Amino acid sequence: MNGKIRAREVRVIGVDGNQIGVISLTEAINMARQHGVDLVEVAATANPPVCRLVDFGKYRYEIAKKEKESKKHQHASTVKEVQLSPRIDPHDLGIKISHAIDFLCEDMKVKVALKFRGREMAHTEVGFEVIQKFIASIAPYGHPDFEPKLVGRAINLMISPLPRSKRAKNPRLLEGETSGGPIPQSGELAKPLPQEKIQAGKPAHSPGPASSSTQPKGKVQISSQPASGGLNNPFAAIELS
Repeated sequence: MNGKIRAREVRVIGVDGNQIGVISLTEAINMARQHGVDLVEVAATANPPVCRLVDFGKYRYEIAKKEKESKKHQHASTVKEVQLSPRIDPHDLGIKISHAIDFLCEDMKVKVALKFRGREMAHTEVGFEVIQKFIASIAPYGHPDFEPKLVGRAINLMISPLPRSKRAKNPRLLEGETSGGPIPQSGELAKPLPQEKIQAGKPAHSPGPASSSTQPKGKVQISSQPASGGLNNPFAAIELS
Protein backbone atom coordinates (compact mmCIF):
# COMPACT_ATOMS: atom_id res chain seq x y z
CA MET A 1 0.00 0.00 0.00
CA ASN A 2 1.26 3.49 -0.97
CA GLY A 3 5.01 3.80 -0.26
CA LYS A 4 5.47 0.06 0.42
CA ILE A 5 4.88 -0.77 -3.26
CA ARG A 6 8.25 -1.59 -4.89
CA ALA A 7 7.38 -1.52 -8.58
CA ARG A 8 8.44 1.40 -10.73
CA GLU A 9 5.34 1.30 -12.91
CA VAL A 10 1.86 0.11 -12.01
CA ARG A 11 -1.42 -0.42 -13.76
CA VAL A 12 -3.93 1.79 -11.95
CA ILE A 13 -7.68 1.28 -11.54
CA GLY A 14 -9.48 4.51 -10.65
CA VAL A 15 -11.92 5.24 -7.86
CA ASP A 16 -14.87 4.63 -10.18
CA GLY A 17 -13.53 1.19 -11.16
CA ASN A 18 -12.35 2.20 -14.63
CA GLN A 19 -8.81 1.41 -15.73
CA ILE A 20 -6.54 4.46 -15.98
CA GLY A 21 -3.53 2.73 -17.52
CA VAL A 22 0.13 2.10 -16.78
CA ILE A 23 1.79 5.03 -15.03
CA SER A 24 4.76 5.53 -12.72
CA LEU A 25 4.47 4.75 -9.03
CA THR A 26 5.09 8.36 -8.01
CA GLU A 27 2.33 9.62 -10.28
CA ALA A 28 -0.06 6.96 -8.99
CA ILE A 29 0.64 7.92 -5.34
CA ASN A 30 0.08 11.60 -6.12
CA MET A 31 -3.22 10.71 -7.83
CA ALA A 32 -4.32 8.77 -4.74
CA ARG A 33 -3.51 11.76 -2.50
CA GLN A 34 -5.54 14.09 -4.73
CA HIS A 35 -8.60 11.86 -4.33
CA GLY A 36 -7.99 11.36 -0.60
CA VAL A 37 -7.65 7.57 -0.90
CA ASP A 38 -4.89 4.96 -0.80
CA LEU A 39 -2.99 3.20 -3.56
CA VAL A 40 -3.52 -0.50 -2.84
CA GLU A 41 -1.74 -3.30 -4.71
CA VAL A 42 -4.34 -5.94 -5.63
CA ALA A 43 -2.34 -8.12 -8.09
CA ALA A 44 1.34 -8.26 -7.20
CA THR A 45 2.16 -11.10 -9.64
CA ALA A 46 0.94 -9.20 -12.71
CA ASN A 47 3.41 -7.40 -14.98
CA PRO A 48 3.16 -4.54 -14.19
CA PRO A 49 1.41 -4.91 -10.80
CA VAL A 50 -2.22 -3.82 -10.63
CA CYS A 51 -3.16 -1.16 -8.05
CA ARG A 52 -6.47 0.42 -7.08
CA LEU A 53 -7.35 3.86 -5.81
CA VAL A 54 -9.50 2.97 -2.83
CA ASP A 55 -9.96 3.66 0.86
CA PHE A 56 -7.92 0.90 2.53
CA GLY A 57 -10.32 0.53 5.49
CA LYS A 58 -13.29 0.16 3.17
CA TYR A 59 -11.31 -2.25 1.01
CA ARG A 60 -10.54 -4.52 3.96
CA TYR A 61 -14.21 -4.44 5.00
CA GLU A 62 -15.32 -5.54 1.53
CA ILE A 63 -12.82 -8.41 1.48
CA ALA A 64 -13.94 -9.61 4.93
CA LYS A 65 -17.58 -9.44 3.85
CA LYS A 66 -16.89 -11.52 0.72
CA GLU A 67 -15.02 -14.15 2.75
CA LYS A 68 -17.91 -14.37 5.20
CA GLU A 69 -20.42 -14.85 2.36
CA SER A 70 -18.27 -17.54 0.75
CA LYS A 71 -18.05 -19.50 4.02
CA LYS A 72 -21.84 -19.79 4.13
CA HIS A 73 -21.75 -22.00 1.03
CA GLN A 74 -18.90 -24.25 2.17
CA HIS A 75 -21.02 -26.63 4.29
CA ALA A 76 -21.08 -29.15 1.43
CA SER A 77 -17.33 -29.63 1.91
CA THR A 78 -17.97 -30.90 5.46
CA VAL A 79 -18.26 -34.68 5.58
CA LYS A 80 -20.01 -36.58 8.38
CA GLU A 81 -19.61 -40.35 8.72
CA VAL A 82 -22.33 -42.85 9.59
CA GLN A 83 -21.31 -46.43 10.40
CA LEU A 84 -23.61 -49.40 9.87
CA SER A 85 -23.45 -53.16 10.27
CA PRO A 86 -25.21 -56.00 8.42
CA ARG A 87 -27.05 -57.08 11.58
CA ILE A 88 -28.09 -53.61 12.70
CA ASP A 89 -31.34 -53.37 14.64
CA PRO A 90 -34.21 -51.61 12.81
CA HIS A 91 -34.49 -49.04 15.61
CA ASP A 92 -30.76 -48.30 15.43
CA LEU A 93 -31.02 -48.00 11.66
CA GLY A 94 -33.80 -45.44 12.07
CA ILE A 95 -31.60 -43.40 14.41
CA LYS A 96 -28.72 -43.51 11.92
CA ILE A 97 -31.08 -42.38 9.15
CA SER A 98 -32.37 -39.46 11.25
CA HIS A 99 -28.80 -38.33 11.95
CA ALA A 100 -27.97 -38.51 8.24
CA ILE A 101 -31.07 -36.45 7.40
CA ASP A 102 -30.00 -33.80 9.92
CA PHE A 103 -26.57 -33.59 8.30
CA LEU A 104 -28.00 -33.39 4.77
CA CYS A 105 -30.45 -30.66 5.77
CA GLU A 106 -27.46 -28.65 7.01
CA ASP A 107 -25.78 -28.95 3.56
CA MET A 108 -23.22 -31.51 4.72
CA LYS A 109 -22.08 -34.63 2.90
CA VAL A 110 -22.59 -38.01 4.54
CA LYS A 111 -20.16 -40.91 4.23
CA VAL A 112 -21.77 -44.28 4.91
CA ALA A 113 -19.54 -47.20 5.91
CA LEU A 114 -20.97 -50.68 6.48
CA LYS A 115 -18.32 -52.99 7.94
CA PHE A 116 -18.34 -56.79 7.89
CA ARG A 117 -16.86 -58.83 10.73
CA GLY A 118 -15.78 -62.45 10.73
CA ARG A 119 -18.07 -64.76 8.79
CA GLU A 120 -20.35 -61.89 7.76
CA MET A 121 -18.23 -61.62 4.60
CA ALA A 122 -19.92 -64.80 3.37
CA HIS A 123 -23.23 -62.91 3.04
CA THR A 124 -22.36 -59.50 1.63
CA GLU A 125 -25.79 -59.32 -0.01
CA VAL A 126 -27.28 -58.65 3.44
CA GLY A 127 -25.09 -55.58 3.78
CA PHE A 128 -26.13 -54.31 0.35
CA GLU A 129 -29.79 -54.70 1.36
CA VAL A 130 -29.18 -52.50 4.42
CA ILE A 131 -27.46 -49.92 2.22
CA GLN A 132 -30.38 -49.89 -0.23
CA LYS A 133 -32.82 -49.33 2.64
CA PHE A 134 -30.65 -46.45 3.84
CA ILE A 135 -30.57 -44.87 0.36
CA ALA A 136 -34.34 -45.21 -0.07
CA SER A 137 -34.98 -43.54 3.30
CA ILE A 138 -32.80 -40.48 2.63
CA ALA A 139 -33.86 -40.08 -1.03
CA PRO A 140 -35.91 -36.88 -0.40
CA TYR A 141 -32.85 -35.23 1.17
CA GLY A 142 -29.78 -36.46 -0.71
CA HIS A 143 -28.50 -38.63 -3.53
CA PRO A 144 -25.51 -41.03 -3.70
CA ASP A 145 -22.49 -39.80 -5.64
CA PHE A 146 -21.75 -43.33 -6.86
CA GLU A 147 -23.05 -46.85 -6.50
CA PRO A 148 -22.22 -48.67 -3.24
CA LYS A 149 -18.84 -50.38 -3.54
CA LEU A 150 -17.34 -53.26 -1.56
CA VAL A 151 -13.81 -52.23 -0.66
CA GLY A 152 -12.02 -54.74 1.52
CA ARG A 153 -14.36 -55.66 4.36
CA ALA A 154 -16.64 -52.63 4.08
CA ILE A 155 -19.22 -51.10 1.77
CA ASN A 156 -18.55 -47.40 1.20
CA LEU A 157 -21.02 -44.82 -0.03
CA MET A 158 -20.95 -41.02 -0.31
CA ILE A 159 -24.21 -39.03 -0.21
CA SER A 160 -24.51 -35.38 -1.25
CA PRO A 161 -27.40 -33.11 -0.21
CA LEU A 162 -30.01 -32.13 -2.75
CA PRO A 163 -30.47 -28.44 -3.64
CA ARG A 164 -32.62 -26.61 -1.15
CA SER A 165 -35.32 -26.02 -3.77
CA LYS A 166 -35.65 -29.78 -4.37
CA ARG A 167 -34.94 -31.00 -0.85
CA ALA A 168 -37.67 -31.91 1.63
CA LYS A 169 -37.84 -30.15 4.95
CA ASN A 170 -36.28 -31.67 8.02
CA PRO A 171 -38.97 -33.81 9.74
CA ARG A 172 -37.69 -32.63 13.13
CA LEU A 173 -38.51 -29.03 12.20
CA LEU A 174 -41.94 -30.05 10.95
CA GLU A 175 -42.65 -31.80 14.26
CA GLY A 176 -41.56 -28.66 16.10
CA GLU A 177 -43.97 -26.51 14.05
CA THR A 178 -46.93 -28.84 14.66
CA SER A 179 -46.23 -29.14 18.37
CA GLY A 180 -46.13 -25.38 18.79
CA GLY A 181 -42.50 -25.02 19.81
CA PRO A 182 -38.97 -25.79 18.65
CA ILE A 183 -37.48 -29.17 19.38
CA PRO A 184 -34.47 -28.95 21.72
CA GLN A 185 -31.17 -29.74 20.07
CA SER A 186 -29.00 -32.65 21.12
CA GLY A 187 -27.39 -32.03 24.46
CA GLU A 188 -29.89 -29.30 25.41
CA LEU A 189 -31.57 -29.95 28.74
CA ALA A 190 -35.14 -29.10 29.52
CA LYS A 191 -35.51 -25.97 31.60
CA PRO A 192 -37.26 -26.38 34.97
CA LEU A 193 -40.64 -24.82 35.41
CA PRO A 194 -40.89 -21.69 37.55
CA GLN A 195 -42.10 -22.17 41.12
CA GLU A 196 -45.21 -20.09 40.40
CA LYS A 197 -46.32 -22.46 37.63
CA ILE A 198 -45.70 -25.48 39.82
CA GLN A 199 -47.83 -23.98 42.61
CA ALA A 200 -50.54 -23.04 40.10
CA GLY A 201 -50.66 -26.59 38.76
CA LYS A 202 -51.21 -28.20 42.13
CA PRO A 203 -54.82 -29.20 43.00
CA ALA A 204 -56.43 -27.11 45.70
CA HIS A 205 -57.08 -28.96 48.96
CA SER A 206 -59.93 -27.69 51.07
CA PRO A 207 -58.85 -27.73 54.71
CA GLY A 208 -61.45 -29.56 56.72
CA PRO A 209 -61.91 -29.92 60.46
CA ALA A 210 -59.11 -32.22 61.52
CA SER A 211 -58.88 -33.11 65.18
CA SER A 212 -56.89 -35.81 66.84
CA SER A 213 -59.97 -36.80 68.90
CA THR A 214 -62.16 -37.47 65.85
CA GLN A 215 -59.58 -39.43 63.92
CA PRO A 216 -59.44 -43.19 64.52
CA LYS A 217 -56.32 -44.58 66.09
CA GLY A 218 -53.67 -46.03 63.83
CA LYS A 219 -54.65 -43.83 60.84
CA VAL A 220 -52.46 -41.30 59.08
CA GLN A 221 -53.52 -37.67 59.54
CA ILE A 222 -52.56 -35.12 56.86
CA SER A 223 -52.13 -31.60 58.13
CA SER A 224 -53.20 -28.64 56.01
CA GLN A 225 -50.48 -26.41 57.45
CA PRO A 226 -47.12 -26.50 55.62
CA ALA A 227 -44.26 -27.84 57.67
CA SER A 228 -41.22 -25.76 58.45
CA GLY A 229 -38.86 -28.42 57.12
CA GLY A 230 -37.67 -28.80 53.51
CA LEU A 231 -39.60 -26.99 50.81
CA ASN A 232 -40.23 -30.03 48.61
CA ASN A 233 -40.28 -32.74 51.33
CA PRO A 234 -43.35 -34.93 50.60
CA PHE A 235 -43.35 -36.34 54.16
CA ALA A 236 -43.13 -33.00 55.97
CA ALA A 237 -46.94 -32.60 56.22
CA ILE A 238 -47.68 -36.14 57.49
CA GLU A 239 -48.30 -36.75 61.17
CA LEU A 240 -48.58 -40.17 62.67
CA SER A 241 -51.11 -40.61 65.51
